[in-house]
Amino acid sequence: MPYRLPHLHKPGPQGAIRIGCAGWGLSSAVAASFPGEGTHLERYAHVLTCIEINSSFYKPHREQTYAHWAESVPESFRFSVKLPKAITHDARRVDTEALLDEFLHAVGQLGDKLGCWLVQLPASLPFAPDTAHAFFKALRERTRLPIACEAREPGWFTTHAAALLKTHHISYVDADPIPDDCEIKHRADASLVYVRLHGAPELYKSSYTPISTISPARCARARKEDGRGLVHLRQYG
Repeated sequence: MPYRLPHLHKPGPQGAIRIGCAGWGLSSAVAASFPGEGTHLERYAHVLTCIEINSSFYKPHREQTYAHWAESVPESFRFSVKLPKAITHDARRVDTEALLDEFLHAVGQLGDKLGCWLVQLPASLPFAPDTAHAFFKALRERTRLPIACEAREPGWFTTHAAALLKTHHISYVDADPIPDDCEIKHRADASLVYVRLHGAPELYKSSYTPISTISPARCARARKEDGRGLVHLRQYG
């Protein structure tokens, strides 16, 4: 039997938008914006309403670590967690059931503060319907939480791929900048709008002004009526 998360997701208010970053290390350049005592995460969680755990992509964290993070933030705070590259990149999403069970069991220690999953696919990974269906079916059998898929290869941005994701109630990530040759965007499942701001025009280096940062959030609110929105910055600058 596959591992199933024991708790049910408690959705936020309809139309709610949460803004956060991919990590909570507070450099001296931004420390003044996160005042107060406590750890970096505790200070961060009193200013912003969500966080993307990006480090889970690179290495596993212990159950106790996830439990400690959950205890460090307010009840209304939410984590989104990125699936490990061992699943999405190394295994290429094939025969990953055991890896999914181990990962979901550990992350489940976040409890009701676990908001959604992020699945980032390799930029070179083409859309293969049978493999995609088997993987997302296995993931969906194990969780009822919202899932956002960051596809980067053009073959994923087709009506066929969008229909498959919608079948499994999975949303596309709205990434900035938009990947090359991916001008056509499909929302797939409408219950979640997940925006990742990677830096534009220079990827992973350019900062966002307050105006350019808030614009995607407004777009997310305008595009949905009954879902939730998450806007994640890859850097604080």
